[in-house]
This record gives sequence, C-alpha cells and structure tokens, in this order.
Amino acid sequence: MFNLRAGGQGLSRMAPVLLLWLAVSLSGTLAVDRGNFKTCDQSAFCKRQRALKPGESPYRALLETMELTNTRLTLQLINDNNKVHLLLELYRLQGNITRVKINELKPLKPRYEVPDVLIREPPTEPLSLLSQDENGVVLSLGAESQRVIVSARPFRLDIMEGRDVLMSLNSRGLLAFEHLRMRKDTQADPEAEKKEDTDPANQAETAKEEEEKVEDGMWEETFKSHSDGKPNGPSAISLDFSLPGVEHVYGIPEHADTLRLKTTDSGDPYRLYNLDVFQYELYNPMALYGAVPVMLAHNAHRTTGIFWLNAAETWVDISSNTAGKTVFGKMLDYVQGSSETPQTDVRWISESGIIDVFIMLGPTPKDIFSQYASLTGTQSFPPLSALAYHQCRWNYNDQEDVQTVDAGFDEHDIPYDFIWLDIEHTDGKRYFTWDPHKFATPKEMLQGLVDKKRKMVAIVDPHIKVDSNYKIHNEIRSRGYYIKNKDGGDYEGWCWPGSAGYPDFTRADMRAWWASMFAYDQYEGSMENLYTWNDMNEPSVFNGPEVTMHKDAMHGAWEHRDVHNLYGFYVQMATAEGLIQRSGGVERPFVLTRAFFAGSQRYGAVWTGDNAAEWDHLKISIPMCLSLGLVGISFCGADVGGFFKSPSTELLVRWYQTGAYQPFFRAHAHLDTPRREPWLFGPENTALIREVVRQRYTLLPYWYQQFYHAHQTGQPVMRPLWVEYPQDPATFALDDEFLIGRDLLVHPVTEEGARGVTAYLPGKDEVWFDVHTFQKHNGAQNLYIPVTMSSIPVFQRGGSIIPRKLRVRRSSTCMEHDPYTLYVALNPQRTAEGELYIDDGHTFNYEKKEFIHRSLSFAKNILSSANLAPEAQFSTRSWIERIVILGASKPSKVTLKTAGGQESQLEFEFDASMSVLTLRKPGMNAGVDWTVTLQ
Repeated sequence: MFNLRAGGQGLSRMAPVLLLWLAVSLSGTLAVDRGNFKTCDQSAFCKRQRALKPGESPYRALLETMELTNTRLTLQLINDNNKVHLLLELYRLQGNITRVKINELKPLKPRYEVPDVLIREPPTEPLSLLSQDENGVVLSLGAESQRVIVSARPFRLDIMEGRDVLMSLNSRGLLAFEHLRMRKDTQADPEAEKKEDTDPANQAETAKEEEEKVEDGMWEETFKSHSDGKPNGPSAISLDFSLPGVEHVYGIPEHADTLRLKTTDSGDPYRLYNLDVFQYELYNPMALYGAVPVMLAHNAHRTTGIFWLNAAETWVDISSNTAGKTVFGKMLDYVQGSSETPQTDVRWISESGIIDVFIMLGPTPKDIFSQYASLTGTQSFPPLSALAYHQCRWNYNDQEDVQTVDAGFDEHDIPYDFIWLDIEHTDGKRYFTWDPHKFATPKEMLQGLVDKKRKMVAIVDPHIKVDSNYKIHNEIRSRGYYIKNKDGGDYEGWCWPGSAGYPDFTRADMRAWWASMFAYDQYEGSMENLYTWNDMNEPSVFNGPEVTMHKDAMHGAWEHRDVHNLYGFYVQMATAEGLIQRSGGVERPFVLTRAFFAGSQRYGAVWTGDNAAEWDHLKISIPMCLSLGLVGISFCGADVGGFFKSPSTELLVRWYQTGAYQPFFRAHAHLDTPRREPWLFGPENTALIREVVRQRYTLLPYWYQQFYHAHQTGQPVMRPLWVEYPQDPATFALDDEFLIGRDLLVHPVTEEGARGVTAYLPGKDEVWFDVHTFQKHNGAQNLYIPVTMSSIPVFQRGGSIIPRKLRVRRSSTCMEHDPYTLYVALNPQRTAEGELYIDDGHTFNYEKKEFIHRSLSFAKNILSSANLAPEAQFSTRSWIERIVILGASKPSKVTLKTAGGQESQLEFEFDASMSVLTLRKPGMNAGVDWTVTLQ
C-alpha cells in the first residue's frame, strides 16, 4: 500500500503520524476524530469575530465622499475606533442582482480578490439617486419600486421593495474588517515607518493600533503540533444580513446535514473549509470536502440569495427569532395577534480577502438559479453515458479482475457504462502511469471495453510523488510549478505516495501544462474511452494541520489561506480542459471531483465523499445532493452501498434503489470491505438490483433532457419540492423526497425494515401517477404507501409527457438508435407537456445546432410533436415505438398524421380498470412532426 522505505530521515520522523492516520482511515471502524478539526473556538479569527456582540457598529458612511456614476456608487466608511477607512462599492447588475464590495481604502498591500469563478465581469445597469440628506441616501434599483437605502450612522444597507425590507446588511452592527498592519513588536521596514510618520492619518491609526490589545492567534496560532505564522497579521472580515419574513434558509454546502439549515446559536457556525474528513459525522456543521458560499432564503412570497465570493476559511452563523418555538407557541402567537415577524439573521466570517457579495433578489426560485448561473455559469453538459451506471471499488486488482467484473455484468444481464480504477492501478502512486505488472497492457484492457461500448475512469490525484525518476515530478519541479513553503522551497507533505509535492493550480501556466499531460502521447496507455477522477484535492495532506495544507504556504504572492477553497476547483478545471484538448476540442469530458467551490459545476460531477454503509448515510445523501443542486451543482451522487463498512443486503438494495434516482449513480467501496458486485448477494437480490439499474437506463432520455436544461438555464436537475411549489409551506423542510425536473417525484425507502412510507404529493390541483402501477392520486395529501423490497415509490405528474427507452442493453451507447416510448400523464385541468432532446450524446456539436429538440403536448385529445429548434439540424434513427396515456378515456379510433400528410389508424389497447390507453407501433421517426388524434 505504502512505500515506507522512501524518504530517509524525513520518513522516519513522519512514519508514526502517517501510520496512525492510515490505521484509523483504513480500519473503517471508527468515526471521524473531531479533535483533528478545529471548532470555532480553536480558530482564532472565528473566535475573535464571534466574540463581537450585536449592537453599536463602529462604522459610519462618509456621505461627502460619495460618487455616483452610471454604473456604480462608491463611498468611504470609517471605523471610529481605529480611524481606518474602507471603500464601499455598490453595483446594480443585470437580472435583479445587487453587488456590494468593501475593501480597505489604502491597504498595506493588495488583499486577495477571487479570480476565475465568475464567468465574466457582470454587466451593470444604471443606478439613480432618489433622495439624499445628512442621514443617508436612497437609490433606485429599477424594477418594481426596488431601492437601496444607505444609512450613514451607523452604516447600514437596506434593500426594499415597496414598503417591504427584502434584506438588510449590518443591521446588527457586525461588520468587521481587520486591516493589514505592521507588527509593532518586531523590526519593521524603516521605509514603511518613515511613510507612516509623515502621514497624519497613519499616525492617528498607529496611535490607535498601539492601544489595541494583541490577542492570541492574531500574528500566529498553533493547532496541535502545527504553527501558522501570519506575517500580515489579522485580516478577517465579517458582515451580517437580516432576512425579515424568512424562516427557511438553504445551501452553503458541503455539510452532512438537513436540507433546511439550522440555527447555530447554541453551537458552532457552519464551516466552509475544504477538508478530507473520512467517515464524517452526520447532522453537524463541520466542514467537509467542498465549499459553495451561497445561501438561499425562502418563504411563500419570495426567494432571495446571498453569494459570498471569498475562498478563505469561512464560518456562517444563523439565528432566528422563531427558533425553538413549538407549533403550539407559533399558534399562540397567531391567536394572540403577536406582531413579531419571523426573521432569520445570517453572519458570514472569513479569514482573509475582501467582502464581495452578490445579493440575488429572485423573486422566484427559478429566478435565483438563473441569477446565480449568470454569475458562475451552468452545469456542464455531460456525455449521456456519464448519466448511466458506474461500477467502482478501491481497487480492482488487475486487468484480469476488470475483465472478470465486466463479464459478470453481461452474465447477470445488468447494464453498466463505466468501470473505475482507484490509486492501486498506478505504478507506485505515480499518477498518469500504470502498474507494470497488474496493468501491463492498459490499451488492450481499454479496447476490450470499447468493443462492448463501455468506458473506464482512472484516478489522477494532485499530489505528486517526490521521485527523481518520475517524469511528472521532474517537469513540475523544473518549471517551478509546485506550491512553495513560507521559506521559498517546494512545499512537501504526505499523501498516498509518501512524500509529495503539490502543483500550484492557481497558476494558469501550471493548469495549461497539466492539461497537456492528458494528451494520448503523454498519458501512455490512455485512450478516448478513459476519463478522470480527481480525489484528495482539498488538498489532502496527511501530516498537515487538519489533514490539509499549511495556511502560510505560498501560491506566488498569495498565502494558501487566501485560496484554500479554490484548490479543488482549479484541479478539476485543468483536468476537464485536458480531456477536451486531447480530442481536439471535439469530445465532452467527464471529470469527478471531491473538492469544489462556486463555479465547479462548469467542469463536471461531485460526490459526497467517504460515507459509511449505514442507514443514516443513505438518508443524508438526499439533502446533501439537494443542497448542491440549489447552488448550481446538479451532477451529484453518493457512494452506493457506503464507502466504509459493509452494508446489509437490505441496505445495499435500498441504496441502489435510491442511487438510481440521483444524478450521479456510482457504486464504490473501501479496499478493506468484502466485494459487493451486484450479483454476490443471491439471485433474489441480484434481480432487485438488476431491476432498478434497468429503470435508470429506461429513463436516460429524461435524465439527459434535464441535464440539457440545467446546462442551458442553471435550474437544478434533482430539486426540493418547494422549488416547484414555492407557496406550499408543507414542502419547505421536506428532504426525504425530491423531484427530478418537475415531472418525477421520488420518495426512496431509507428506513430499515420499512413496510410503508408516507410521501407528500404536492399541489392541490395536481394529480400524480404511480409509475409502476399507474394508480392515480390527488395532490396536496400525505399518501401512505405500503412497500416491499422491490418498491421504489416514484410518481409522474399529471400534465406531463416523459420519454423512455424500454429496450435496455448492456450500455447506454448500445441503446443509441433504439425506439422511444412516450408516457403521457393526463390532468383534466391542463395541457400535458413534455420534451424530447436528442443529439450524438458525446461531442460539443450540439453547440453548432446539431440536435433535435421537440415539444410534446396533449390537449383536446390530440397528441402532437413540434420542432422547438427549427434552426437546428440533426437526424436520428430512433422512432416512437409506443405511447402510453395515463388517466385516459377509451377512444373509438386513433389516427396518426405525419409531416408528409399521410394518415393511418393505430392499434390500441385500453385498460378500463386503470384508465390506461396504450398505442402500439405508431412507428414515426422521433425527429419529425406528427399528430395523434383520439376520437
């Protein structure tokens, strides 16, 4: 597993730490050691900022410094305690977004501003002054009487619509901005001292500074055996936001917690700091592998969002004036006429950087998704095969093992598209290589998969073995691309290969070089059906503080503390670009990442990390993926079966049934667990797993269509019910069921020994059809559903049309030209609508308008297909094989009319007991106009 001979004296010093880490992580029997990770009290800046209590803010706006141009307002803020000046910039952006930036007016050196996450500089719209006096200014935000009020003393921002306050900034006075300064108890730069002495403002500031108490952790702090030097001193920032009328907030992944975020008054804030936390605990605010600093606030009238663009360690406090009130207490308030409006207060605290916040004003959930997508981009459009089933474990032993597992799927008639290789496939954990004994002829192995229209994913991690005989290491070192330690040498830490260097992916030239390494002539043994998995990219450093990199490591001029949460984002970016380049820009990439940030959706998929084979881990996968979808990352899944430990047969089957209805569908397991390929648990369970994997494959046309929409619009694929039913409070806290798109509702069975589940079917005017039995149920009810081991409660919304492919083959590519069956679910109160999207499934040619996109509708007994993209050109060999109409009446005859004007009568069957009409073999091409009339 580990080369413990390499590294000499360094290894002998590190071996005990490393072996302890390995013993714990490989045992699979212990939960996370929370002592390895900081609490707020152990994080100096969090403790310092959290000690500030709401009240009188020291900041006031200097209105005489205000400048208003067509695109922005600027004015200075002053901290009356230390006389430090800040610069406030306020922008009105296109699409109902307001941007607020606060930085030091004259910082000692530049403060970090996050690059590359925004897809462009956001376009602005004009701001206009409505009124001004000595107390503040009022500016128009344009649409629907929206305006922003800037109050001067203390400084405060209120965003209003009509008479309603949508959001307030610094209303609790918790704005804090620790300015960069010289340390007074060490030898300072004499030139800087001279400059300070000649500037009266600096003299006043210096005088005040010297009165400030120097607290522990301001200039350096220690956690366990690790010391973090802070040459720039304390640099934390903080701002509070008040949300009147709001009781429900969501987002800020990644946490193993409920969909609705909890209040943090009695414990730690939610932490955003990418960390390698194996076998993480559930239902607490500890940081996990990714960090997306985006929060959504929702009530029955409006949805708003906050995007805090900062890549440093961040803590988020949430408090609510209704927290802890029982339902009875709330009813009592109502009866007694309590005038207290519900309100949620949120406070963001980051270790460094500037305040750069985007306030997204909705008003609908879908508006929020569009607004956020306009800033950071949409979900990348994956190859269709990536939406199929993936088979993985740590590790398939060798080429023969891969071949045997591949054959096992065929033998047991279970489809799959991707088989995965973990770190053991490499030559001694040297990425971009193959073990010369176990994987001696990788192209032969890959060609065997090509012949079956299947693919492979191999891991490529961003820690590089320090080995002078390793080409990748030599190149990175000679080019100076490694992250540096604070003394200027290459930063080295411990990871799977032993001593490892960490490439500086924040550098564009490093990313370009990394991308070039995926070329077929560089990555020996790779082929076009080999894709990539970036793991350990938080970055994971086994002997580092909190199992990650020292914050005082250097990325050029910037400390790691400034960029930490961006590292995984950049790794996935460079890898995706490499896969695109190797095909000459033709093929869409597939890259899975563990660490992520805002904007990571543009580069591929994520998963929820090293979970455990426990029922609660199955349950938590639903809110974890829902939270990611709300902040742009639709392509999410959890390790089916649980990574650590061994699932019971019942748990494994239920996990397959849940995973088959989540966007990324991959089974994965730890190397210490018994093998768990789907056919190893007896014929009965093999049949159950086969059935649900096949269900996934039949629905691939619908999944693909949803991802096309996500790519075009930013709408999540897997979404909470409140997104589609925003005025129904019964949906606001639901996270044990979800929608795929708007038309499929899924309530997986996640309780051991369950004999029934209760699903909430939303919408008082809706009807929902059980997709297995075609039984019809009215909306706005809690429906009790008896279940057996074969049950997966899934419902299709009345008023929808969903395409499926019912001829399941060994891989999705084998099904490319197969026919479609249309499932038309009727609601008498509305037209039934759906879509059919078809392209080649794997290239970027859809960007050149090479696709078919058709609308399907059923109204007044006529089902029709019309072209949604007349400018697009693509042809398909697929046809419509069957049409199933749920909630139908029996017709006397059914007539098909095709684009050429030919008419024909169709055979049909009608099941009166279920009101299901089946039209057999209409036979028209899926890409042409046609109508079917029921008479």
